[in-house]
Amino acid sequence: MATSSRYVAKIPDREGRIHYTDEEHATWATLYSRQEKAIKDAACVEYLDALERLDLPRTRIPQCVELSERLSDLSGWTVTPVPALINFEKFFELLASKQFPAASFIRRPEDLDYLQEPDIFHEIFGHVPLLTDPRFAAFSQAYGAAGVAADKADHAMLARLYWFTVEFGLIQRANELKVYGAGIVSSPGECIYALDDPRPQRKPFDPLDMLRTPYRIDVYQTVYFIINSFDQLFELSQRDLGGLIREAKTLGMHEPTYPAKAS
Repeated sequence: MATSSRYVAKIPDREGRIHYTDEEHATWATLYSRQEKAIKDAACVEYLDALERLDLPRTRIPQCVELSERLSDLSGWTVTPVPALINFEKFFELLASKQFPAASFIRRPEDLDYLQEPDIFHEIFGHVPLLTDPRFAAFSQAYGAAGVAADKADHAMLARLYWFTVEFGLIQRANELKVYGAGIVSSPGECIYALDDPRPQRKPFDPLDMLRTPYRIDVYQTVYFIINSFDQLFELSQRDLGGLIREAKTLGMHEPTYPAKAS
Protein backbone atom coordinates (compact mmCIF):
# COMPACT_ATOMS: atom_id res chain seq x y z
CA MET A 1 0.00 0.00 0.00
CA ALA A 2 2.99 2.27 -0.53
CA THR A 3 3.44 4.53 -3.55
CA SER A 4 6.25 3.06 -5.62
CA SER A 5 8.17 -0.16 -6.19
CA ARG A 6 11.37 -1.24 -7.91
CA TYR A 7 9.61 -4.45 -8.94
CA VAL A 8 7.17 -5.11 -11.76
CA ALA A 9 4.18 -7.40 -11.42
CA LYS A 10 4.16 -10.70 -13.28
CA ILE A 11 1.03 -11.23 -15.35
CA PRO A 12 -0.87 -14.53 -15.15
CA ASP A 13 -1.63 -16.42 -18.34
CA ARG A 14 -5.15 -17.33 -19.50
CA GLU A 15 -5.26 -20.15 -16.98
CA GLY A 16 -4.29 -17.83 -14.15
CA ARG A 17 -0.76 -19.21 -13.86
CA ILE A 18 2.47 -17.22 -13.70
CA HIS A 19 5.62 -18.50 -15.34
CA TYR A 20 8.52 -18.08 -12.94
CA THR A 21 12.18 -18.69 -13.78
CA ASP A 22 14.34 -21.38 -12.25
CA GLU A 23 16.21 -18.68 -10.33
CA GLU A 24 12.95 -17.36 -8.90
CA HIS A 25 11.90 -20.84 -7.79
CA ALA A 26 15.34 -21.28 -6.20
CA THR A 27 14.86 -18.02 -4.29
CA TRP A 28 11.56 -19.32 -2.93
CA ALA A 29 13.22 -22.58 -1.87
CA THR A 30 16.01 -20.70 -0.07
CA LEU A 31 13.58 -18.40 1.71
CA TYR A 32 11.28 -21.25 2.70
CA SER A 33 14.08 -23.43 4.03
CA ARG A 34 15.64 -20.81 6.26
CA GLN A 35 12.35 -19.34 7.46
CA GLU A 36 10.95 -22.75 8.35
CA LYS A 37 13.89 -23.11 10.73
CA ALA A 38 13.50 -19.56 12.09
CA ILE A 39 9.84 -20.00 13.06
CA LYS A 40 10.14 -23.49 14.55
CA ASP A 41 10.46 -22.14 18.08
CA ALA A 42 9.29 -18.57 17.44
CA ALA A 43 5.84 -18.92 15.86
CA CYS A 44 2.67 -19.78 17.75
CA VAL A 45 1.11 -23.21 17.35
CA GLU A 46 -1.86 -21.71 15.49
CA TYR A 47 0.42 -20.44 12.74
CA LEU A 48 2.48 -23.64 12.61
CA ASP A 49 -0.67 -25.77 12.37
CA ALA A 50 -2.06 -23.47 9.68
CA LEU A 51 1.16 -23.72 7.66
CA GLU A 52 0.91 -27.50 7.86
CA ARG A 53 -2.74 -27.42 6.76
CA LEU A 54 -1.92 -25.27 3.76
CA ASP A 55 0.94 -27.60 2.76
CA LEU A 56 2.86 -25.09 0.66
CA PRO A 57 5.43 -26.38 -1.84
CA ARG A 58 8.94 -25.96 -0.50
CA THR A 59 10.96 -25.92 -3.72
CA ARG A 60 8.82 -23.84 -6.08
CA ILE A 61 6.63 -20.76 -5.98
CA PRO A 62 2.99 -21.82 -5.55
CA GLN A 63 0.41 -20.66 -8.03
CA CYS A 64 -2.46 -18.54 -6.73
CA VAL A 65 -4.98 -20.75 -8.52
CA GLU A 66 -3.81 -23.85 -6.68
CA LEU A 67 -3.70 -22.03 -3.35
CA SER A 68 -7.19 -20.70 -3.95
CA GLU A 69 -8.56 -24.20 -4.47
CA ARG A 70 -7.07 -25.40 -1.19
CA LEU A 71 -7.89 -22.27 0.80
CA SER A 72 -11.45 -22.11 -0.52
CA ASP A 73 -12.11 -25.61 0.78
CA LEU A 74 -10.68 -24.68 4.19
CA SER A 75 -12.13 -21.22 4.77
CA GLY A 76 -13.89 -19.84 1.69
CA TRP A 77 -11.03 -17.47 0.86
CA THR A 78 -9.07 -17.20 -2.38
CA VAL A 79 -5.71 -15.66 -3.33
CA THR A 80 -5.59 -13.03 -6.07
CA PRO A 81 -2.34 -11.96 -7.81
CA VAL A 82 -1.94 -8.18 -7.85
CA PRO A 83 0.74 -5.63 -8.81
CA ALA A 84 3.53 -5.02 -6.31
CA LEU A 85 1.53 -2.21 -4.72
CA ILE A 86 -2.19 -1.48 -4.67
CA ASN A 87 -4.14 1.39 -3.16
CA PHE A 88 -6.13 1.21 0.04
CA GLU A 89 -9.47 1.10 -1.76
CA LYS A 90 -8.58 -2.00 -3.77
CA PHE A 91 -6.96 -3.66 -0.75
CA PHE A 92 -10.06 -3.19 1.40
CA GLU A 93 -12.41 -4.34 -1.38
CA LEU A 94 -10.49 -7.57 -1.88
CA LEU A 95 -10.37 -8.42 1.82
CA ALA A 96 -14.06 -7.65 2.23
CA SER A 97 -14.70 -10.13 -0.61
CA LYS A 98 -12.55 -12.81 1.08
CA GLN A 99 -9.83 -12.43 -1.55
CA PHE A 100 -6.28 -12.05 -0.30
CA PRO A 101 -4.14 -9.84 -2.61
CA ALA A 102 -0.72 -11.37 -3.26
CA ALA A 103 2.06 -9.51 -5.05
CA SER A 104 3.08 -11.70 -7.99
CA PHE A 105 6.86 -11.06 -8.00
CA ILE A 106 9.55 -12.56 -5.79
CA ARG A 107 12.55 -10.67 -4.49
CA ARG A 108 15.92 -10.79 -6.22
CA PRO A 109 18.83 -12.67 -4.62
CA GLU A 110 20.45 -9.39 -3.58
CA ASP A 111 17.28 -8.53 -1.62
CA LEU A 112 17.08 -11.89 0.12
CA ASP A 113 17.41 -10.52 3.65
CA TYR A 114 15.19 -7.46 3.37
CA LEU A 115 12.65 -6.03 0.98
CA GLN A 116 10.53 -3.01 1.85
CA GLU A 117 7.59 -3.88 -0.40
CA PRO A 118 5.77 -7.20 0.05
CA ASP A 119 6.69 -9.98 -2.39
CA ILE A 120 4.98 -13.30 -2.96
CA PHE A 121 7.02 -15.04 -0.27
CA HIS A 122 5.90 -12.55 2.36
CA GLU A 123 2.31 -12.70 1.11
CA ILE A 124 1.98 -16.48 0.85
CA PHE A 125 4.24 -17.73 3.63
CA GLY A 126 3.41 -14.87 5.99
CA HIS A 127 -0.26 -14.12 5.43
CA VAL A 128 -2.13 -16.95 3.79
CA PRO A 129 -1.71 -19.80 6.34
CA LEU A 130 -3.67 -18.05 9.09
CA LEU A 131 -6.59 -17.45 6.73
CA THR A 132 -7.36 -21.10 7.44
CA ASP A 133 -8.17 -20.08 11.04
CA PRO A 134 -11.85 -18.99 11.14
CA ARG A 135 -11.26 -16.31 13.80
CA PHE A 136 -8.36 -14.75 11.93
CA ALA A 137 -10.24 -14.98 8.63
CA ALA A 138 -13.32 -13.29 10.13
CA PHE A 139 -11.20 -10.42 11.40
CA SER A 140 -9.52 -9.99 8.00
CA GLN A 141 -12.88 -9.82 6.20
CA ALA A 142 -14.41 -7.45 8.77
CA TYR A 143 -11.32 -5.24 8.54
CA GLY A 144 -11.75 -5.04 4.78
CA ALA A 145 -15.43 -4.18 5.13
CA ALA A 146 -14.58 -1.45 7.63
CA GLY A 147 -12.07 -0.04 5.17
CA VAL A 148 -14.64 0.00 2.37
CA ALA A 149 -17.03 1.94 4.61
CA ALA A 150 -14.42 4.32 6.03
CA ASP A 151 -13.71 7.83 4.82
CA LYS A 152 -10.61 8.03 2.65
CA ALA A 153 -9.03 10.37 5.20
CA ASP A 154 -9.18 7.56 7.79
CA HIS A 155 -7.48 4.87 5.68
CA ALA A 156 -4.00 5.54 7.04
CA MET A 157 -5.26 5.34 10.61
CA LEU A 158 -7.10 2.08 9.89
CA ALA A 159 -3.88 0.70 8.41
CA ARG A 160 -2.30 0.90 11.87
CA LEU A 161 -4.76 -1.66 13.18
CA TYR A 162 -3.70 -4.11 10.48
CA TRP A 163 -0.04 -3.31 11.01
CA PHE A 164 0.00 -4.10 14.72
CA THR A 165 -2.06 -7.30 14.39
CA VAL A 166 -1.90 -9.05 11.03
CA GLU A 167 1.55 -7.77 10.11
CA PHE A 168 3.45 -7.50 13.39
CA GLY A 169 1.37 -9.13 16.09
CA LEU A 170 2.69 -11.15 19.04
CA ILE A 171 0.74 -13.67 21.11
CA GLN A 172 1.20 -14.76 24.72
CA ARG A 173 1.61 -18.49 25.19
CA ALA A 174 1.91 -19.70 28.83
CA ASN A 175 5.05 -17.95 30.09
CA GLU A 176 6.53 -17.05 26.71
CA LEU A 177 5.80 -14.87 23.72
CA LYS A 178 5.30 -16.21 20.21
CA VAL A 179 4.91 -14.47 16.86
CA TYR A 180 2.01 -14.63 14.41
CA GLY A 181 2.25 -11.44 12.34
CA ALA A 182 3.18 -11.96 8.68
CA GLY A 183 5.93 -9.35 8.75
CA ILE A 184 7.67 -11.29 11.52
CA VAL A 185 7.11 -14.90 10.47
CA SER A 186 8.51 -14.09 7.02
CA SER A 187 11.61 -12.33 8.41
CA PRO A 188 14.36 -14.31 10.17
CA GLY A 189 15.87 -11.18 11.70
CA GLU A 190 12.65 -9.78 13.11
CA CYS A 191 11.67 -13.18 14.55
CA ILE A 192 14.63 -12.88 16.90
CA TYR A 193 14.32 -9.14 17.46
CA ALA A 194 10.58 -9.14 18.23
CA LEU A 195 10.89 -11.81 20.91
CA ASP A 196 14.32 -11.29 22.46
CA ASP A 197 15.58 -7.74 21.95
CA PRO A 198 15.13 -5.51 25.02
CA ARG A 199 14.62 -2.30 23.04
CA PRO A 200 11.07 -2.48 21.62
CA GLN A 201 7.99 -1.87 23.74
CA ARG A 202 5.68 -4.88 24.06
CA LYS A 203 2.21 -3.71 24.97
CA PRO A 204 -1.06 -5.53 25.74
CA PHE A 205 -3.68 -5.78 23.01
CA ASP A 206 -5.55 -2.47 22.81
CA PRO A 207 -7.14 -1.49 19.47
CA LEU A 208 -7.52 2.14 20.51
CA ASP A 209 -3.84 2.31 21.45
CA MET A 210 -2.88 0.72 18.12
CA LEU A 211 -4.85 3.31 16.16
CA ARG A 212 -2.92 6.07 17.93
CA THR A 213 0.55 4.55 17.48
CA PRO A 214 2.70 5.68 14.51
CA TYR A 215 5.11 3.28 12.83
CA ARG A 216 7.77 3.08 10.13
CA ILE A 217 7.77 0.35 7.50
CA ASP A 218 11.52 0.33 6.86
CA VAL A 219 12.90 -0.46 10.33
CA TYR A 220 12.41 -3.17 12.93
CA GLN A 221 9.38 -2.19 14.95
CA THR A 222 9.75 -0.20 18.15
CA VAL A 223 6.31 -1.20 19.45
CA TYR A 224 4.56 -4.59 19.39
CA PHE A 225 1.11 -5.49 20.69
CA ILE A 226 0.35 -8.82 22.34
CA ILE A 227 -2.88 -10.78 22.07
CA ASN A 228 -3.74 -13.64 24.43
CA SER A 229 -5.87 -15.50 21.89
CA PHE A 230 -7.14 -15.19 18.33
CA ASP A 231 -10.53 -14.90 19.99
CA GLN A 232 -9.59 -11.27 20.66
CA LEU A 233 -9.24 -10.64 16.93
CA PHE A 234 -12.59 -12.30 16.29
CA GLU A 235 -14.20 -10.13 18.97
CA LEU A 236 -12.62 -7.06 17.40
CA SER A 237 -14.17 -8.07 14.06
CA GLN A 238 -17.60 -7.66 15.70
CA ARG A 239 -16.92 -4.13 16.94
CA ASP A 240 -17.58 -0.79 15.27
CA LEU A 241 -14.12 -0.05 13.85
CA GLY A 242 -15.33 3.29 12.51
CA GLY A 243 -16.32 4.30 16.03
CA LEU A 244 -12.89 3.29 17.33
CA ILE A 245 -11.25 5.48 14.69
CA ARG A 246 -13.36 8.47 15.71
CA GLU A 247 -12.43 7.95 19.37
CA ALA A 248 -8.74 7.62 18.51
CA LYS A 249 -8.82 10.84 16.49
CA THR A 250 -10.36 12.64 19.45
CA LEU A 251 -7.62 11.41 21.77
CA GLY A 252 -4.82 12.21 19.32
CA MET A 253 -1.68 10.40 18.23
CA HIS A 254 1.13 9.14 20.43
CA GLU A 255 4.61 10.50 19.91
CA PRO A 256 6.74 8.33 17.57
CA THR A 257 9.17 5.95 19.28
CA TYR A 258 11.11 5.08 16.14
CA PRO A 259 14.20 6.98 14.90
CA ALA A 260 13.72 9.81 12.45
CA LYS A 261 14.66 9.12 8.85
CA ALA A 262 18.03 10.42 7.77
CA SER A 263 17.73 13.46 5.54
